[in-house]
Amino acid sequence: QVKLVESGGGLVQAGASLRLSCAASERTISRYGMAWFRQAPGKEREFVAAIKSSAGSIRYADSVKGRFTISGDNAKNTVYLQMNSLKPEDTAVYYCASGRVIVSSMTSKSAYDVWGQGTQVTVSS
Repeated sequence: QVKLVESGGGLVQAGASLRLSCAASERTISRYGMAWFRQAPGKEREFVAAIKSSAGSIRYADSVKGRFTISGDNAKNTVYLQMNSLKPEDTAVYYCASGRVIVSSMTSKSAYDVWGQGTQVTVSS
């Protein structure tokens, strides 16, 4: 059974950094699109970043460009989200997702068929 397990969330002050990890089992991350989405209370789940290694493609939401970096470690079968210069508006539950995506659909929730349980990120002002 395919499983994604996120870790690395926490409570930090504005301006700090965090690195989220997403460990995949029963699915080789280099063969799939991998993404991070987030959901704040009372809001829709939104796209944050995605990587499709086989296509050499990376996408970011405009709100995180220049601050967040997505990467993958194929040896560890793990995807990371390095988050720098965090802002209070980054507060959300962050979800890892995986799917057989095409490049044009990398930012779409519906393109991903496996999701992790989420990890809470809270940024205080």
